[in-house]
Amino acid sequence: MDLLKCKLLKLINCHMKPTVCKCFILLVLILVLRSLLSPFPGFSWFQQRASYMLTTSEAPNLPVVFRKVKFLEVPQIIWGLNNQKIALARACLTARFLNRTLLMPSLSASLFYKEIDLLQPITFDKLFNFEKFNSLCHGFVQLGRFSDLSNQTKPFELQKGSGRKWTKERDLNQLKQLREDQIDEFEIIRIVGKHPFLWHDHWPVKDYARIFECLVLVDEIENEAVRVISKIKEIGIKARNDLDSSKKKLSLDGSVDLPVPYIAVHMRIEKDWMIHCKKLEQRSNINQICSSKGEIMARVSNITGLQHPIVVYLAVADSLLEDDSILRGWKDVLLPYEKKSLGVWDIYQKYPYLIQSAIDYEVCSRADVFVGNSFSTFSSLIVLSRTQKLLDMGVTSSCNLDLRLASYAYNIPGASGAPKRWMTDMSASSLQSISYGTNNITC
Repeated sequence: MDLLKCKLLKLINCHMKPTVCKCFILLVLILVLRSLLSPFPGFSWFQQRASYMLTTSEAPNLPVVFRKVKFLEVPQIIWGLNNQKIALARACLTARFLNRTLLMPSLSASLFYKEIDLLQPITFDKLFNFEKFNSLCHGFVQLGRFSDLSNQTKPFELQKGSGRKWTKERDLNQLKQLREDQIDEFEIIRIVGKHPFLWHDHWPVKDYARIFECLVLVDEIENEAVRVISKIKEIGIKARNDLDSSKKKLSLDGSVDLPVPYIAVHMRIEKDWMIHCKKLEQRSNINQICSSKGEIMARVSNITGLQHPIVVYLAVADSLLEDDSILRGWKDVLLPYEKKSLGVWDIYQKYPYLIQSAIDYEVCSRADVFVGNSFSTFSSLIVLSRTQKLLDMGVTSSCNLDLRLASYAYNIPGASGAPKRWMTDMSASSLQSISYGTNNITC
């Protein structure tokens, strides 16, 4: 180093003032050291890292790049299955907006939402496959585990507002501010407050649909759903065989070559729903929200093109059902079953509410014909899923199709006393209206 210094002194004009001379020498030394260190990978990584952080913070909506060192943490998600799925998707899309990885959230196994101590938390990966989610949603949203954290800094706690004063615009402005301020430097942004992802909605329906497609049940729960569907089809096969054995084609091992369709009806006549829908009709001045048991049975019976006899699976919240006569009054060609009469109550009994609801969701979603209430979140997300399947098949309208993947809204009368055909408007700019029956296309 002394030799280098001497050579440098010979190159410069030493008649300069001593202070200026020393500064010049120091500057030259810095430039020389930089040129010597630049080939080393550590120094190069540091430069690239700084550039990467700047780029992603300036462009947080890039669909492919995610900062795995930056995370978003949200409170435990509550309420019913489909409200939890919406809240989960909203959390994912918020993390995407901030170009962060969402830490795997905690769901709620129970239906209680007022008694916080009764929420029975359940981790995401106890219901949905974590690895498949990240694989299917790769480049769009990303989930992380708490074990991924370095915990070098304390989380920045962000209070999201609630109530009438906390408008959709204020919520979005807060999110925009997050990616511009120094808050973005924190490893974790922890959102605190009262269930913030159940309120404001800033994302188009197609983005929600993309995330819902990534929600794949874990093998244990998937197998239970398959068992229920197999039982439904088994009863359908027997009914067809009893009616006309010539219409069946049985192979030597007893399997069936022809598909056996079934109808799934989300029969919303539970006491909590009837109270809610009556109030909703009064507030919105709409009289096509509530439907009685008789109206539902009559409209389902008038669906044309059904291959009779056919099993009708009734999806109801058994613990909230006060009417035990839901199996009576159907036409002879319709064979109504619910969990207990189907002989699968033992499957459901093993699990808490959330998993029971997830099984019912799959049974309804995979039915040949689905009939639900257009003001119900459960029904609406099933139709959204079925609409996406039709679009993936290149079908843009189900109005003139046969019954495969057909969906109906029994609370809206259609032609000849049947329920109205129903699809989701996938071009809508917000999912908010899906729970109010306006974000749908009917034929």
